[in-house]
Amino acid sequence: MNKVQLENLFLKHGFRDFKWISAESIIVAQWVRFRCMFGCANYGKGGACPPNVPPVAETREMISEYSDVVLFHLTKAVDHPKDRHPWSREMCKKLLTLEREVFLQGFYKAFLLGFDSCGYCSNCPGSRTECLLPVQSRPAADALGIDVFATVQQAGYPMEVLKEYHETMHRYAFLLIK
Repeated sequence: MNKVQLENLFLKHGFRDFKWISAESIIVAQWVRFRCMFGCANYGKGGACPPNVPPVAETREMISEYSDVVLFHLTKAVDHPKDRHPWSREMCKKLLTLEREVFLQGFYKAFLLGFDSCGYCSNCPGSRTECLLPVQSRPAADALGIDVFATVQQAGYPMEVLKEYHETMHRYAFLLIK
């Protein structure tokens, strides 16, 4: 299967806004993890959030084992912050289904990095070893130390800090492919 065939698979799943980038272009930075530690209400609460994810150095090493990455651009406007959760959950499910299909096409190293903290379970046990849905749970790119802002801007996509909740969110998921 080549990139055109993969792109047809993405389109079949309803993902129309995506770009191929090199794994080398993903920017990994320690400051991103600090932002999770000191600025995110989910820190320490989920099995796919810090500190329950690999260290930043391991993220760099893991990404170096890949060549191609598909950057999916997703947009959504909401009136209230919590309104994004059902949409995020649905998009993550669709992306995981796509990841599985890419895997079944022979890309055995296909791995999805999501765009939001795992929100599958209303009562997350808070650790990977106790995760109720370990096959579905994926870390968000920023939870691993990926500077999503710099990476997507470098790829030519819009990314800015929103000042009002009704503004359109730009969310990005990374599908790593060898």
